[in-house]
Amino acid sequence: MQLARRGFILGGAALVSGCATTAARPVVTAAQQVPPTPTIQIERPPEVITAQLNSTRPLDPRGSVRKELMDRALAALDIHEGKVTKRDRMYLVDFKKFSGDERLYEVDLHGGAVTLMRTTHGRGSDPSHTGYAQEFSNTPDSYMSSVGAYVTAGPGHGPQQGPNVLLDGLEYSNNLARERAIIVHGADYADPAFLAREGKLGRSYGCFSVAHHDLPVLRERMGEGRLLFAWA
Repeated sequence: MQLARRGFILGGAALVSGCATTAARPVVTAAQQVPPTPTIQIERPPEVITAQLNSTRPLDPRGSVRKELMDRALAALDIHEGKVTKRDRMYLVDFKKFSGDERLYEVDLHGGAVTLMRTTHGRGSDPSHTGYAQEFSNTPDSYMSSVGAYVTAGPGHGPQQGPNVLLDGLEYSNNLARERAIIVHGADYADPAFLAREGKLGRSYGCFSVAHHDLPVLRERMGEGRLLFAWA
């Protein structure tokens, strides 16, 4: 009886050590439990951010745009949805800011990022050339800037200002934009060299003038059917 028990212990030790042998292998009985097969879990692929998932990306995460301006622009997107047909990005102008500051914003409505640029205001809005727009008008020959919602009407080219972006005013405060030739165009008085020399940008006749080096990309990206919203 003692020998039999010793032989069983030795056989168990050989099995645990994993030693290869031609000896007969122990028989697995019903009393012994076979360990369960492990479950393999496949990781989910990373989420792709699309236009349908834009709620996961907050607009303007750095807080570059004044809240009132952003809220009014988002409301204008809905109010003028019949005219503003492109909703991938929009453009905002904050006329409360100094002309030397970056106050023209491109807002990515899918990803949330904001790109900052500079733009001018009309000489009639700032007759003393303080750098701040103080009055606004929709009247022809007032040379004032107009506030409210515009829709971009595609690239244009004029004999005086050259390449530009055409605008249509959508509200009573700017609906004469075409008649007044209010456009987005490049200008020497909006270039960095002018700002460095004068400490502020020059003034337009009511147009949204930008630096020459900003215009080509801006002209392409504004295109047709996007919102430009200006407010003070």
